[in-house]
Amino acid sequence: MNCRKVLQVNKLYPYTGGIEKVVQQLAEGLKDKLDMEVLACRECGFTQKEILNGVSVIRAGSLGVMFSLPISIPFLWKFRKMCKDKDVIQFHMPFPLGDVGYLLSDYKGKVVVWWHSDVVRQKLLMKLYQPIMEKFLSRADVIIVATQGHIDGSDYLNKYRNKCVVIPYGIEKSIELRADKYIQNRPAYIKEKVNILFVGRLVYYKGCEVLLKAFCSVHGAELTMIGTGKLDQKLKEMAVEYGLTDKVHFLGSVSDEILCKAFEECDVFVLPSIYKSEAFGIVQIEAMAYGKPVINTRLPGGVPYVSLNGITGLTVEPSDIEALTNAMQWMVDHPKERESMGMRARERVKEHFTEEDMLDKVLEIYEG
Repeated sequence: MNCRKVLQVNKLYPYTGGIEKVVQQLAEGLKDKLDMEVLACRECGFTQKEILNGVSVIRAGSLGVMFSLPISIPFLWKFRKMCKDKDVIQFHMPFPLGDVGYLLSDYKGKVVVWWHSDVVRQKLLMKLYQPIMEKFLSRADVIIVATQGHIDGSDYLNKYRNKCVVIPYGIEKSIELRADKYIQNRPAYIKEKVNILFVGRLVYYKGCEVLLKAFCSVHGAELTMIGTGKLDQKLKEMAVEYGLTDKVHFLGSVSDEILCKAFEECDVFVLPSIYKSEAFGIVQIEAMAYGKPVINTRLPGGVPYVSLNGITGLTVEPSDIEALTNAMQWMVDHPKERESMGMRARERVKEHFTEEDMLDKVLEIYEG
């Protein structure tokens, strides 16, 4: 099939997190090769239509967000209208409203699903949603996952293994180019303290409370935390309680320029996530592109497939405070090994996690 018209369907657009970032990369990266449109929802408000970076985007109006899902009746009829002439529709899951929209439509074309993660927290709602999800997945033609761990660690994908295709996420080209420039001109100097960096939303599954508790016993390091979220105030209070105010720096939400600077200035990146809601951690590959080793957790998903234990960083058990302390202290105490891991991390990104490779493989699926 010579694919010409593709619709990307996701909860939100443009990116506010890892999934949204991937949707934007696909839409903008393939818009010159395909007739590309995006259908998403607004967090609240009336329907909007606009052209963003050359991509036609419709955000269906909603009454608000409940249980991480927009309440949007307009999405259902917008989808039914927009799907009629599409060769391929790409759904990004989890997004239950997208499943419902498809099942209520009479769409007969090809369906590609990118399974980004399981639904983890809403267990009661999952009992209601699972029959709908199973019916939707049974009709999908292809299910894309970013790592083999997404299949092996999923509670739902095992029966659909024959439909699954692994396509790793790719680092944004602009970030990769800036990282290349940094590596070429990287200053050679010895710091008084090792800078450990965390980037992400300050929410339950990111493990930030565990991180602060573990950092209490780390010597010769400082911790920079970038991001906002429901735990913002609680984490700041913990830092005061544990006497960490001189060692932990909360930067909140920052510009892209400051974020890139933080990757440049850090020595180690830490991703202490404790639940498999964290299915990959795109920030890992961003840090790795800058030649930084990663401390991550052995979650049942894609996280430990990105940065490899003992090769590009260290992997510890989720919620293991002592293990996380030891991993951070090891990084402080072994500068040569730390730098070697960082260089291997960069090589891994260049080999496995480029935007060009991701776009080429997705395009191949659309056209196949």
